[in-house]
Amino acid sequence: MRAPPCQPQAPERKVWPQGTLLWGTGRKDEQSETSSILASVDLRSMRLGAATVKGARLEEGRLVAPSRKPEELVGAVLQGRSSDGQPVEVALCGVEEAAEEPAMRWYRIQIWNAETSTWENPCLATHRVPSPRALAVPGVWDEQGARHARAGQFTFACENGVISKCIGWGYKPWGKKAGQSLEELHQACTRMARADYCGNGRSHTREDMPIDMYDGLAVLSRTREAVAGWEPGRASFEAAWTGDGAWCLSRTRDGSAVELILEECPARFEAAEKDLGEGDRCQVLRKGAGASAVLLRNRSYERSAPRP
Repeated sequence: MRAPPCQPQAPERKVWPQGTLLWGTGRKDEQSETSSILASVDLRSMRLGAATVKGARLEEGRLVAPSRKPEELVGAVLQGRSSDGQPVEVALCGVEEAAEEPAMRWYRIQIWNAETSTWENPCLATHRVPSPRALAVPGVWDEQGARHARAGQFTFACENGVISKCIGWGYKPWGKKAGQSLEELHQACTRMARADYCGNGRSHTREDMPIDMYDGLAVLSRTREAVAGWEPGRASFEAAWTGDGAWCLSRTRDGSAVELILEECPARFEAAEKDLGEGDRCQVLRKGAGASAVLLRNRSYERSAPRP
């Protein structure tokens, strides 16, 4: 007999490199960093017991349904899919108001593992977040890290993944600043957080590497004075970002040679200098794209080349 979902579970402690996870979930394919056991969820499939919940929708980071409070959806089961398209059952096991955004909700979720016949948290735990939650985020992401708007579908983004982290940093895809949508800025942030220069889903960062980011809308501004965990005097300009990867870069975050990035995506970049001002100077530029495409810039500490 199949066990019911949402039973208490002891935290599973795993340490994965911070900054490389897109969804923050376990991997469907251990060899692929952009493989996920839960990549999308279908709103139209929501059930509470034997009843289908009609009219469910996503609204500013929370799941809502007619005549129900968000908390009344606990116990619902939805249908999702892994990154390779396989079906996955997803249970809502808890909901918590987000302290940083009252309208938003954090969700405790579990998925059914047919191989072990158990319900389990799909979110990868770390020593910092041993029992991760998830945010309900509009759109779905593919294995190249590109976001797509698909009717009736959304993403459960776990705390240790960059989709969720970028929202926590202020880039809410449903939000606006100065009348402008933050949707594409959020997407640029996911590329920046993973150091996905080529926009192909491949990250070039390492665990717990501090970064400072700043954007043209001033959702975040450049940190110029030392604060806990960040010393501006040690940092230098790394790259400028768009929604589909870097627009230009000065160096790599993990210390690998810039020439390797040119080899990874030769049709994308060319060696050329560009001064963006305030000490942000590029050594490699996107071919055929103007600086107006830049949404976000970042600084980081320089690192030596990684060991082979």
